[in-house]
Amino acid sequence: MSAEPSPGEIVAAALRRSPLYLDPAYETALPEADRAKVLAAVEKETVPFWIIMVPFVKGGTWSEPDEMITIVHDRLKRDGVYLVPTASGSLTAKRFGGTRQEGTDAIYGAALVRYLDEYDEAPLADRLLKAMDAITAGNAEAEYEKATAYLHETPNPVARLTKDEWGDTSPVRVTALGLGAAAVAGLAVWRWRRTRGPAPREAHPLVLSRATLEAARHADENGLRKQAAAAVVALGELVEGTEVPSDDPRGQELISLALDAYQAAGKVLDAAKGVPDLAGVLVLVDIGSDAIAAVRARRKGGREIPPSPLCFYNPLHGDATAQVTWRRIGSRDSIRVRACQACAKAVRDHRSPESLLDTSGDRPLPYYAADSLWSRTGYGQFGDTGSADGSGDGLVARVLRGDHRT
Repeated sequence: MSAEPSPGEIVAAALRRSPLYLDPAYETALPEADRAKVLAAVEKETVPFWIIMVPFVKGGTWSEPDEMITIVHDRLKRDGVYLVPTASGSLTAKRFGGTRQEGTDAIYGAALVRYLDEYDEAPLADRLLKAMDAITAGNAEAEYEKATAYLHETPNPVARLTKDEWGDTSPVRVTALGLGAAAVAGLAVWRWRRTRGPAPREAHPLVLSRATLEAARHADENGLRKQAAAAVVALGELVEGTEVPSDDPRGQELISLALDAYQAAGKVLDAAKGVPDLAGVLVLVDIGSDAIAAVRARRKGGREIPPSPLCFYNPLHGDATAQVTWRRIGSRDSIRVRACQACAKAVRDHRSPESLLDTSGDRPLPYYAADSLWSRTGYGQFGDTGSADGSGDGLVARVLRGDHRT
């Protein structure tokens, strides 16, 4: 008796009949009239498009878009642009065949739609059509730069990446679970640090400043989501632009942590349901940036820059430059946590610090009073999630295995 077809073979077989595949669970996301509109557009395109919408669930049939795209392409054996919407509203695109620039255009075209305000509440069909138009027009990168121009201006967290002593910039693949794109390129981020720490941060023309974090702190959820998305893109570029000698095992360990942090940040961003999750994205980006800073310090012959977390009470406050004693909710045990100066002073003055709120329940609570990965780990500052050196790699590992979804 022949074996049952695999999920990848099922999707590939359906795509041989039609370039649009919708899992039954998502049929209502694209009504019949909209499907006809999308199919008509696909037929007019000179580039083959394969549009796939399936549920992505940790431990389910498909856990991430990039994996699914690769498997389906391997079974279908047809080149073109594979365009994948996710339940969070983002789009992932990956092109097989064509030039490198055409592959990059596919990346930018999918990422672009999330930055266009007029498409925030647009039907899925309209977002797909816009992505397809941008990809085939050959100007997706220019449109993306225009749509994200506000990110290059103070007080937003990311400045435009320029050439520096580490070499020319280049497109970087970004995990599909991040922006919902298989690859995104273009920006870089470097977090501002106080110079009175153990060792000054390596100078870099791109700075995530205190003003930036202040802007993030006061942004609405949609604005914060866009800033977090840009930070994930930026970290990916930073990782790709950092070379590590093969004879430096510690450097290899650090760059691996940076890559894992980047992938973890993407996973959280794609599944983010509120401000605490988006703050978690920035914490993970910060962990990766710390690792990159250490790598580059080593490469220049300096001493490794130790990692430094963001404020325990609210990561959007910025650097944790002080230590305070904190007692877990419902526990008699006290632990030492690191906080920004303002929160540390509030605790010492027996006042409540301005904590990040979780609004997912019946009433707003400090995030550490809610049940989440962030409350269980203090954004990586305590518990079994952080390594002894404070690098945050334990938190990264827990996100990669899906703990942020529970």
